[in-house]
Amino acid sequence: MFFRSFFDENLAQMSYFVGCQKTGEALIVDPARHISPYLDTAAKEGFDISAITETHIHADYVSGSRELAKKTGAKLFLSDEGDENWKYGFAEEFEHEFVKDGSVFTIGKIELKVLHTPGHTPESISFVLTDRGGGSDVPMGIFTGDFVFVGDIGRPDLLEKAAGVTGTAEAGAAAMFQSIQKFRELPDFMQVWPAHGAGSSCGKALGAVPVTTAGYEKKNNWAFKLDNKADFIEELLKGQPEPPKYFAVMKRVNKEGPDYLREAEIKEMSSEDMKKNTEVQVIDTRPSDLFKEGHLPGSLNIPLGKTFANWAGWLLDYNREAVLVCESSSVEQTKKMLESVGYDKTEAYIEPNEISGTESYEEVTAAEAADLLKSNPEDYAVIDVRNAAEWEQGHILEAKHVMLGTIRERLEELPGDKKLLVHCQSGVRSAIAMSVLQAEGYKDSINIIGGFSAWKEADLPYSKES
Repeated sequence: MFFRSFFDENLAQMSYFVGCQKTGEALIVDPARHISPYLDTAAKEGFDISAITETHIHADYVSGSRELAKKTGAKLFLSDEGDENWKYGFAEEFEHEFVKDGSVFTIGKIELKVLHTPGHTPESISFVLTDRGGGSDVPMGIFTGDFVFVGDIGRPDLLEKAAGVTGTAEAGAAAMFQSIQKFRELPDFMQVWPAHGAGSSCGKALGAVPVTTAGYEKKNNWAFKLDNKADFIEELLKGQPEPPKYFAVMKRVNKEGPDYLREAEIKEMSSEDMKKNTEVQVIDTRPSDLFKEGHLPGSLNIPLGKTFANWAGWLLDYNREAVLVCESSSVEQTKKMLESVGYDKTEAYIEPNEISGTESYEEVTAAEAADLLKSNPEDYAVIDVRNAAEWEQGHILEAKHVMLGTIRERLEELPGDKKLLVHCQSGVRSAIAMSVLQAEGYKDSINIIGGFSAWKEADLPYSKES
């Protein structure tokens, strides 16, 4: 058997290539939108991609199943669990088979048995792999999707929080409890291949190790230490991070079938050209210290890095075209990162040295911010853009909590007659927030250098719990 995993560090997403060396057939599990790694591996190793499967309808990235099926003609094996709201609309375009709990299918001499493991979503399934071609009659491992991670399990609240379907979080948690009991019955020696690692928003405490075993998780994963259903549900729902708002869009896109990727060229523009085009949104990918010193008015600063795709999904208007402020050498990478979260409207880019007619913003230290609040309390307001769990662990006494991803929807909650002192934990997210606020007209906003960590280090007063 041939086995290879692929990790997208920008989305903390795992996908898998499983090949039968006896027949040359291969299966791709949970493919990412950009499919060249699978095609390149198949060509290099001499495999024909004959099958594609997904553990569930993904919410955090655009699936590559439709793109890969079109390119290869591979058969789709997709979940038939859940009600009519959880069916794959694009399956009829290709050869496909809907599978349920207990279904078995083979890729050459490799056997995959389906387990229905709802909780994260109603249609979620896992695949138990047995290498019959290698002479084994016991399973080697299980593809768990967003069911069991290393050290954590999938969150059940995305449908309620991201899509607004009330009452589904607790029902999902109850279903997850039952799925956990099913997992307990698996042999301890089985490997566990999850769909995500540390950094994903699909759980709250995912481990950074890419693979684990069933026995290890039974002994160490918190979810297997709670035998009381009510306690389990309470713990699972507690402290889950805010889901990016684009998750609801991804659910719909992946259910109906993502658009095929375009081959359009991204043209270069000048800042003078930009002044004539006020309909587009500008995404400035430079580091925040450069953006702070000078940027195009109205531009959104999301520095290139591991969190770029996540914050782009939170903050971009998916209905408007975008122009990147980006080095030409990074344009293609940036475009792909945006496409991975379903944004396909990147039209042009501007070289950073072309930026002219710019605005900037002010920064102060934590001590300076405290002095401003003390001497002129009527002139300043503190805005905390961290997530809810961070806020609950402690916050500046005078602060108002407005999580970064929700700023645009909550502008009416901000005091319009005061200068805003903006902070996060260390300064990374507040710099992004500064660009949003400036674009929305809060030109006098001030960033607190070092954020809440610097505030505590300066021994300034704060609430130690919400």
